[in-house]
Amino acid sequence: MILDHNGNKWYKIGLHIHTTLSDGQVSPEKAAEIYKNAGFDAIALTDHWHYGTSGTLSGLMILSGCEYNLGGNCTEKDVMHIVGFGMKHAPDLDRKTATRKETVEKIHAAGGVAVLAHPAWSLNSPEDALELPGFDAIEIYNTVSAVGQSDRAYSGYFVDLLANRGMTRPLLAVDDTHYYNGDDETKSFIMARMETLTEENILNAVRSGSFYATQTPELYTALEDGVFKVRCSPCCKISVFSNLAWTCDRLARGENLCYLEYRPKDGERYLRAEVTDNNGKMAWSNIYSLA
Repeated sequence: MILDHNGNKWYKIGLHIHTTLSDGQVSPEKAAEIYKNAGFDAIALTDHWHYGTSGTLSGLMILSGCEYNLGGNCTEKDVMHIVGFGMKHAPDLDRKTATRKETVEKIHAAGGVAVLAHPAWSLNSPEDALELPGFDAIEIYNTVSAVGQSDRAYSGYFVDLLANRGMTRPLLAVDDTHYYNGDDETKSFIMARMETLTEENILNAVRSGSFYATQTPELYTALEDGVFKVRCSPCCKISVFSNLAWTCDRLARGENLCYLEYRPKDGERYLRAEVTDNNGKMAWSNIYSLA
């Protein structure tokens, strides 16, 4: 947990992690130990088609979770991975027959949050998401999708296409940990704002967008009096994204950048921010709708 400049509490949370209960390389207990030692306050264990219950492992809060990989290995229209966490019980889903819509609905029926996982890795199209408005969040960054035999970790273009068509959802950064070889564990996470660390508060923070996604940089954004304000720990680049193809004042490059103000231009319908530090680590804000 960290305190920001206003004294608000922010908790470090990992929301997409695999273990030997599916295709991960370490046990649930070892995974929890690794994440606890890295300063995480809570994680969700999301093994493929294996519902993991909430509780405590190795002294770390565990959220219930599961990843439902629909379709095969080919990146065709049928491929979509949906992560659920915070469910009160296992969703009643048949691996052979479950549809996308049914999966989202049954995650919700079990009290959980439904997340569109690594859309860039899956080559999902905006239409895939627009057909499923029930998603609660989207992964903008997925660490393991740039590890091993893959290199499509970043889904910023995808979320911008959706926002340009009126669909905005909270944006998560996750590890999707499998290998535990130094490349995919404890790299990407969210920092969630809440007074006390509880499972329900985590779910509420994700649903409401009261968090930022990061690989270590701190990022605090606000839209106040018509001005988009971006505060961050020292970085070398601050970027603001919107539906406009080009406009001035949206990008700053330099040393020890900590603040940027941007006044939206005519025609802009949404804004979001990204920052990059000197080590190449990034952080991503959620999307602000202007319409």
